[in-house]
Amino acid sequence: MYVRKAVVVDALCALAAGALAFCIRLDELGPLQFYLAATLLLPLVWLAIVGMVDGYDSRIVGIGSDEFRRILNAGLILTATVAIVSYAAKAELARGYVVVAFPSLTVMDLFARHALRKHLHRAREQGACMQKVVVVGYPDVATDLTTQLRRETYHGLSVVAACLVGSGTEAETEIAGVPAVHGLSCVADVVARFGADTVAVLSCPEMSGVRLRELAWALEKTSTSLCVAPALLEVAGQRTSIRPAAGLPLLYMDHPEFTGIPRLLKAAFDRTLAFGALLLLSPIMTAIAIAIKIGDGGPVLFSQIRVGVDGSTFKIFKFRTMVSDAEQQKALLAAKNEGGGVLFKIRADPRVTRVGRWLRRWSLDELPQLFNVLSGDMSLVGPRPALPEEADLYGDHVRRRLAVRPGITGLWQINGRSDLPWEEAVRLDLRYVENWSFMLDLQILWRTWSAVSSGTGAY
Repeated sequence: MYVRKAVVVDALCALAAGALAFCIRLDELGPLQFYLAATLLLPLVWLAIVGMVDGYDSRIVGIGSDEFRRILNAGLILTATVAIVSYAAKAELARGYVVVAFPSLTVMDLFARHALRKHLHRAREQGACMQKVVVVGYPDVATDLTTQLRRETYHGLSVVAACLVGSGTEAETEIAGVPAVHGLSCVADVVARFGADTVAVLSCPEMSGVRLRELAWALEKTSTSLCVAPALLEVAGQRTSIRPAAGLPLLYMDHPEFTGIPRLLKAAFDRTLAFGALLLLSPIMTAIAIAIKIGDGGPVLFSQIRVGVDGSTFKIFKFRTMVSDAEQQKALLAAKNEGGGVLFKIRADPRVTRVGRWLRRWSLDELPQLFNVLSGDMSLVGPRPALPEEADLYGDHVRRRLAVRPGITGLWQINGRSDLPWEEAVRLDLRYVENWSFMLDLQILWRTWSAVSSGTGAY
């Protein structure tokens, strides 16, 4: 259903882009019949190119950036193809038509695909458009996967049953609210019983290569998909590759990029965007400063020592949202802490001022951190900047989040902010550290706007 809608949306975007170019550049065009025909044929050409780059592959539906990357590739291919054909045929194609039609088509289709995806995510939140999954593996990892997929419904996978490995009887039990059966011999029967679309095999030595091949043969009869999850935590696809050796598909994992040209580009992008944002937002920041000063006469800015990259410390700046003696009152409110883990959070914190509550609702108190980005202490996107007392309590694996600069926004910001449990916030920070890419930063910045406007977890 999603693919059919995508075809219709792509065709409508192509027709709209062609019509826009035809109307805007009408006075510069040659034979009108030729450009009218080109406008009417553009949807067919666009659908063919998007199909050629696998833009309708159901495996990229709903998650990841592959869908949008393929639309961009289709736009580049369309432009290059028209340029080459025009040069080879010595056709006098109006540049104004090309300049308006092709870029606007690509941009419109990207926005249309994004809207289509958001509609799909809303449907999945209601339990529609989901694939039924049977998980195979040890009880603890099967429970973790089931819980995570239930929390992140946009993946479109709903665990309906589990086949457990390890000690246990053949009798049916339950994990994370779904039926579970012990044993690997019953996987095909469980799939048929629950009408599953996919079998997810988690890492376990009991599922040998021979057994996995036999399971694949059994699932062929029902066209049930089979996926195998390696024993890798929070590692994105761009860091992994499969290379055959001696008849075995070996999974290689590249190291994350913490240095080099990509990081230099990230730093340049951060500082350029931060400088531009400060110039653009200076009137708003001035108005906020006046409102805070009028509110209670206290200082406008709040500064605090935070832990940065590689454990170094720096002074972070925010607009003050609490009363002036908030830190002195913190010990008196320890019993009301709702943060869990090493965080201190109170949903209805009595120390927050009236102006501060409004600033927190729209995340405007974070704006002075743009100066921290300019100084190189922070990035626009990264893990949450931690307090020294929090960092002192980190375990070895949590300290991994200090390998990069902390950010004003991040995966924690767009996935619930203060509503997230401590363990989930750490998991998201580690996912970002392990899988950083420039495209991921752009996606997080894009989604930050919707997270801020919704106000979820802002307190």
